[in-house]
Amino acid sequence: MLKFVGGRLLQGVLVLLGIYAVTFFLVAATPGSPFSSERAIRPEILQQIEAFYGYDKPVLERFMTSLTNALQGEFGPSAVYANRTVTEIIGQSFPVSLKLGAMSLGLAMLIGIPAGIIAAVKRNTWLDYIPMSAAMAGICLPTFVMGPLLALVFGIILQMLPVAGWFGPEYWVLPAFTLGLVYAAYFARLTRGGMLEMLNQDWVRTARAKGLNERTIIWKHCLKGGLMPAITFLGPALAGIISGSFVVETIFQVPGLGQWFVRAALNRDDFLILGLTVLFATLIVVMNLLVDIAQVALNPRLNYE
Repeated sequence: MLKFVGGRLLQGVLVLLGIYAVTFFLVAATPGSPFSSERAIRPEILQQIEAFYGYDKPVLERFMTSLTNALQGEFGPSAVYANRTVTEIIGQSFPVSLKLGAMSLGLAMLIGIPAGIIAAVKRNTWLDYIPMSAAMAGICLPTFVMGPLLALVFGIILQMLPVAGWFGPEYWVLPAFTLGLVYAAYFARLTRGGMLEMLNQDWVRTARAKGLNERTIIWKHCLKGGLMPAITFLGPALAGIISGSFVVETIFQVPGLGQWFVRAALNRDDFLILGLTVLFATLIVVMNLLVDIAQVALNPRLNYE
């Protein structure tokens, strides 16, 4: 097990280094700089600013300096927001995005997995058709459509929930549901497929023929194998929730990392782009590692390779 985890960690570190390098050189190759603006800046002042942020050095030297600082957890000052470092911005905004992502993922699993189990057990009945029809509709509706619809219905027409801000639990509902419902649909369909595969096994028919209780067959013998597709989907789900949060945080004015990423891209804030990219990539790598460990724990037949 330790060898398995160590191998996955090494792969994750190499992936993060590759992502950092690709992001750095793509940003460096982009025309202009964070200090380009319509307002003319005196050449000597522009030269001093670029020297302060290291833009006067060769690209490879800047990359090595930036990578060394990143390995120490420092990404430098923001090139746009004065007197603020990238670490400070991430430290203030990350808890918000983490809370939104955790609530969305938990909501998706809480809705999707039970719905998939019920649909599989009650297949070809209304308890199967209704959840799966709703799941298909959820898959077809992206977050940038779902968000405004929920805001229109529950925020403006019914006036039940606020549609902007992050000041209390009532403000968390619409963003969390917007992100969570789409992935609840995926969890529902994957869980249904996994459970149906397990319920159609020969040993299940043998157990039923011997008179074994149906509840015992489902919860004790089929559930672990039936949940494998849903657990495998946790990694891509996290990636989707992270990328989807850019749109959702903008729609509902949530002060999380998604808004900062959009602002950094628009303002060409190189250091902030690098810091946020590394953070998001680290979250995905860690989540995929946990998913791999969970798969091996649930299915002992898998090798630690």
